[in-house]
Amino acid sequence: MGNLLRSTLVTAAALGLFLAAAAMRGQLSGAGGGQSIPSPHEGPTAGQRFKNLQVLKDAPADQIFPAMQFITASLGVECEYCHVHDAFEKDDKEQKQTARKMMTMMFAIDKENFNGRTEVTCYTCHRGSTDPVSTPLIPETEAKPEGEEATASAKPTLPNAGAILDKYVQAIGGAEAVHKITTRVEKGTLTGFGPASMAVAVYAKAPDARVTVVQTPRGENVTAYNGQTGWMSGFGPARPITGGELDNEKRNADFYFAADIKTEFQQIRVARLEKVGDHDAYVLMARSPGHTPVRFYFDKDSGLLLREMRFVETPLGRNPSQVDYGDYRGTGGVKIPYQWTIARPGGRFTIKITDVQQNVPIDESKFAAPSAAGAEPKPGSR
Repeated sequence: MGNLLRSTLVTAAALGLFLAAAAMRGQLSGAGGGQSIPSPHEGPTAGQRFKNLQVLKDAPADQIFPAMQFITASLGVECEYCHVHDAFEKDDKEQKQTARKMMTMMFAIDKENFNGRTEVTCYTCHRGSTDPVSTPLIPETEAKPEGEEATASAKPTLPNAGAILDKYVQAIGGAEAVHKITTRVEKGTLTGFGPASMAVAVYAKAPDARVTVVQTPRGENVTAYNGQTGWMSGFGPARPITGGELDNEKRNADFYFAADIKTEFQQIRVARLEKVGDHDAYVLMARSPGHTPVRFYFDKDSGLLLREMRFVETPLGRNPSQVDYGDYRGTGGVKIPYQWTIARPGGRFTIKITDVQQNVPIDESKFAAPSAAGAEPKPGSR
């Protein structure tokens, strides 16, 4: 199964363009002036691919869309707060000039005070508002006495990570049952973008192929990984998935991910016990060198995965996404969630699965990458 519980993140990626259509659709450019940031990343730089980039011109090109999403989430705005509609390279708006100054200031603070580590970000001051808060807020309730705070925060005894992961695999049916499934087709509906729901279909095949199709009002939105290539299509030509997004898609496509977590990450530790809704959950921090960490939240009683948090690295900070799993049902000898909610700083949506078929043939054409997905956009074409 592994990826039984992971349709969510794939669908979240499939709707990445939907959530930030303006940033993705055209000629994103011009996010800075002054100090540029270095990039050890191999591949084209942002300055080579996009028009009129200045501060972020030396950043990896595949980090620019996530960086723009980080800004919109930090300030609580849309792309056109700084950019001219359908002419992102223009410098007509004062907000764009201010953004360049602010990014330059942010990089200087991190360089001079934190050895270049990303500690101060747009969100540090803005917290979802265009105007930073400069006056301390008065709390709505009285603070707890020190002794009471200390008692409430006493750490419980925690099991080791291996025991939690073993319990998870058993909770979903056991490793043997998990590996008896080789294909899965899930169909359902997505809500959260207005009153109308949208149809969703996920096609997955072991060991590592997955395609998610969302029927939006503007047509099909597809996100896919076929074991070699990842791509998004819809609202325009297909584009390759690269960088941190590709890392996430590879994990999403791991059909047996639940059974593979132990070997997928080099370091896994139990961080704490935390509430997820009404459930107590063990929080596991999973890391591998060169990749952003992943947080898993496992139900203390049932052992099932309740929540997962992923991050995508950008030049400005990390973009988080959160998936909450629910409505687990036994299906073909394994338990899978029939409902999940995907949340990002810009909003959330819920998917409900209504039909699941397992070990059924899936046409190989479903996993064929469009030719455009393998091609790099020409400099200045976006």
